[in-house]
Amino acid sequence: MSAFQKVYTKISQVTKATCSLKATGVGFDELAYIHGRLAQVVKIWGDEITLQVFSGTEGIPTNAEVIFLGKAPTLKVSDELCGRFFNAFGQPIDGGPEVDGEEREIGGPSVNPVQRKQPSELIATGIAGIDLNNTLVSGQKIPFFADPDQPFNQVMANVAMKAQTDRIILGGMGLTNDDYLYFKNLFENAGILDHIVSFVNTTEAPPVERLLVPDMALTAAEYFAVDKNEKVLVLLTDMTLYADALSIVSNRMDQIPSKDSMPGSLYSDLAKIYEKAVQFPSGGSITIIAVTTLSGGDITHAIPDNTGYITEGQLFLRKDTEIGKVIVDPFRSLSRLKQLVIGKKTRADHPQVMNACIRLYADAANARTKMENGFDLTDYDNRVLDFAKEYSNDLLAIDVDLKIEQMLDTAWNLFGKYFTKSEVSIKKEFMDQYWTGKEE
Repeated sequence: MSAFQKVYTKISQVTKATCSLKATGVGFDELAYIHGRLAQVVKIWGDEITLQVFSGTEGIPTNAEVIFLGKAPTLKVSDELCGRFFNAFGQPIDGGPEVDGEEREIGGPSVNPVQRKQPSELIATGIAGIDLNNTLVSGQKIPFFADPDQPFNQVMANVAMKAQTDRIILGGMGLTNDDYLYFKNLFENAGILDHIVSFVNTTEAPPVERLLVPDMALTAAEYFAVDKNEKVLVLLTDMTLYADALSIVSNRMDQIPSKDSMPGSLYSDLAKIYEKAVQFPSGGSITIIAVTTLSGGDITHAIPDNTGYITEGQLFLRKDTEIGKVIVDPFRSLSRLKQLVIGKKTRADHPQVMNACIRLYADAANARTKMENGFDLTDYDNRVLDFAKEYSNDLLAIDVDLKIEQMLDTAWNLFGKYFTKSEVSIKKEFMDQYWTGKEE
């Protein structure tokens, strides 16, 4: 036993998830073994220490041996992380060897503001509903809002395969074994494992273990972004299950719940994760895309509500009944940083094309309302409806895989097919260069 380890054998209280005892010289987040089970310090009140037991407290006696390990959870970081799958404790689950590297404590503070640079680098995902309308910028933090029955994990996998970044870090929380195998087999078959690092908590593991996954993923991200000056994209799914684990721990510690039974610390707990997104002057960056599933589409629930205050926009998934596909909703999605790159790091006509597409799509929504209420449709109404259907299928659907220039060309082809120049209303210099339709 190491000299720094402290051993106690008198537990004062045992709840469903926690044990409390008197101890000194113990740090917040420090790990311990209670009756052979891994636990973590979650509350310190004088000499009264409360530990969260990851696998539950059933069968733990009050005279159980408590061994404090003298350190918080850590991750060994090196290039050996690449291509590997780990659990919430950073232990391999893919049958491969242990990783050798520098041991770093997880869950450290976010980057000092003076070390941050204004985000300015484009992150192309290959998904037109993102790249065309809600372009991502390196160092951005943005959630994917989706109903639980939508294929958000498939979207995240597609982003992982197509995103133009140096490194992908996947943090999966509450994944089914099928989801885990889906990610693993897809990455292996696509031949992209060598630039992906995955941390996975499955449904058969204790829910509280989910709380470690984002910190593990972001510690790995910081290694590649800071030490290697790489452009890193962190994909987290599902932050609602992460928040549920926070709630479980909070309730079992008899803390007074806040809105929607969430702990009062929810905002700061989420911010601690999202604020790790950063663009460094050296060129490295951490960009975060995180799935937040909605309960019955309720955007006012505490989890999406708090998320919206922290992040720089949101991406909405919804089923388009017209085409029978899931799309990135152009009305409810927003990237607050896109103006930093569109037309600057992309083709000059990008902002004009994006705005024209959204305006015409909105006209189609108005035409659909007229039709549903029994009003006669004009020729223009019929054309915008046809445009909207093709626009959804060719550019908004999550299965569309195009480079940004191809997206813009596709939009120009749709403009020329259905509208006149005056109806599209784009600057003359771009009309002269890209117009494919008939002259007025």
